[in-house]
Amino acid sequence: MTNLPNNHYVDDAPYDPNEDIKSIDRPDLDAPSWQLIWRKFKRHKLGLWSGIFLLVAYLSLPFVGFLVPYTPNERNADHLYAAPQMVRLFHEGAFIGPYVYPITAEADLENFRWNYAQDRENPARLEYFCKGDDYNFLGLFRADTHLFCAPEGATVFLWGADRLGRDIFSRIFYGAQLSLTVGLIGITVSFILGITIGGLAGYFGGRTDWGVQRVIEVLRSLPELPLWLALSAAVPSHWGPVAVFFVISIILGLLDWPGLARAVRSKFLALREEEFVRAAEMMGAKPNRIIRKHLLPNFASHLIASAMLSIPAMILGETALSFLGLGLRAPAVSWGVMLNDAQNLASIEIYPWTAIPMLPVIIVVLAFNFLGDGLRDSLDPYSDH
Repeated sequence: MTNLPNNHYVDDAPYDPNEDIKSIDRPDLDAPSWQLIWRKFKRHKLGLWSGIFLLVAYLSLPFVGFLVPYTPNERNADHLYAAPQMVRLFHEGAFIGPYVYPITAEADLENFRWNYAQDRENPARLEYFCKGDDYNFLGLFRADTHLFCAPEGATVFLWGADRLGRDIFSRIFYGAQLSLTVGLIGITVSFILGITIGGLAGYFGGRTDWGVQRVIEVLRSLPELPLWLALSAAVPSHWGPVAVFFVISIILGLLDWPGLARAVRSKFLALREEEFVRAAEMMGAKPNRIIRKHLLPNFASHLIASAMLSIPAMILGETALSFLGLGLRAPAVSWGVMLNDAQNLASIEIYPWTAIPMLPVIIVVLAFNFLGDGLRDSLDPYSDH
């Protein structure tokens, strides 16, 4: 019989029986799970920067009225379809601080469009902490102070103006308050239904599981977009923007739960046979306690990643419905409502900045997907992939 070489490593140092093996530094074994998750998440650069971007975006939502120069429906009849204005720092070689050139509208009767001439002789320096139209600060009280604005006789349309002379830059920030929030409300409804129904089906099995599976199959067999349209069309047209917003959020949540419920069910079917679940049952723990204390924590990582990947679907759903005129409607401001105003392809060809509201939709959806990918990878901290 051939003797195989011994490839095991043997330390040349003599054995010390007084050495405490626990003193060996093994940070990967001693660190708490959240620390291992954070270490791995930091290496996912796209996920990290996407998370920072989304955190800043959501934290700024209550302060939108202060951060932008105009209110969402503030009109300037003398500047319809005004082109984007550039903020400059130097005028004729001298530094004078941030300023814009005043613009004057000129009607082009040959091409049936508005042209704007810049007054390059009189730069208008931006003002800070200035007074403007009223807005709700933090949703609690009225305020009229804006971070920056143009002086009297000038405008500051950073991303241009729409067909009614409203500032697109300001409206995009106000639209984020609804478009970003609809995903959070929708995912809350979806998670409550999906975890509850899927958990009951997976834990109890039998007829409960059979009934839940049939309901899920029926709902998933229905075409999603026509179902959205039918439910949204049923919303009374006389309802206010706030009521329509909550109804649209609930509709998106009601249509999203079957996928999550099926994932929860399959995980619970596997976990309910584990020894720790059997031990809890023998100790007299009730089913709701077993689900909350023993099953859901073992499934939390998947739920977090699933939430990050489901929110952009909610945002796209609201945008699509509002774009088609069946979701939020004016005077409410969302990205879908703004894109509904930009449906005229001839206007987009002449005034391309009216299509800018599609950019935040793309950026936010990509950010949520990158964040979801990063969380999905990092929530398995012992994986080297």
